[in-house]
Amino acid sequence: MIRVLLVDDQPLARAGLRTILCLEEGFVIVGECADGTEVLEAVRGGAPEVIVMDVRMPRLNGAEATRQLRAADPAAPPVLILTTFQDDEVLSAALRAGAAGFLLKDAPGEDILRAVRTVASGGAYLDAAVTARVLLAYRESSAPRIDVGSRLKELTQRELEVLRLVGRGLSNDEIAEQLVIGEGTVKTHVGRIFDKLAVRDRAAAIVLAFDSGVVRPSA
Repeated sequence: MIRVLLVDDQPLARAGLRTILCLEEGFVIVGECADGTEVLEAVRGGAPEVIVMDVRMPRLNGAEATRQLRAADPAAPPVLILTTFQDDEVLSAALRAGAAGFLLKDAPGEDILRAVRTVASGGAYLDAAVTARVLLAYRESSAPRIDVGSRLKELTQRELEVLRLVGRGLSNDEIAEQLVIGEGTVKTHVGRIFDKLAVRDRAAAIVLAFDSGVVRPSA
């Protein structure tokens, strides 16, 4: 069972998510919050494996709640951010804060299930419908750009293959299956990719993969 914490200031939105997840075998809701200020306590009390969180909330938005969560515990459960088409800048802040991905609030139920499963298994999920715009906002609001090209040249051919699959949101076990290698080998490749590209997590690696053209938003 994947233990999920729902965070959204709209009761109807939480009810909709709860229905989608609870009707599918393999998910259990361990808590609900109406604001980002409640997340830290809810994580301690419910031990979720995934946090599904709205990006816009009145007192503490999803980006800042994610930042505080990661600052308090770097091993905290992954955060899947819910968004609309108007939230590009806030989403880019959420990615910098360490969110595992984002998903449109009106996405079909099967996409929501897929996204939760993906981040629960260690992957990252970036909704293709808004990825290009969010990456543009991320790029414009970030510090001066690093020389991505020179860092990519440090990757081996296999590491570049793994980065492409990470950029598509695949988890380690899915990458292992696709490349017909052991999951431990994938973990080693991913760790080396993070080191060579100077990124701290999968979401940052995905941003770099898209930003450098290794992966295309339409792929």
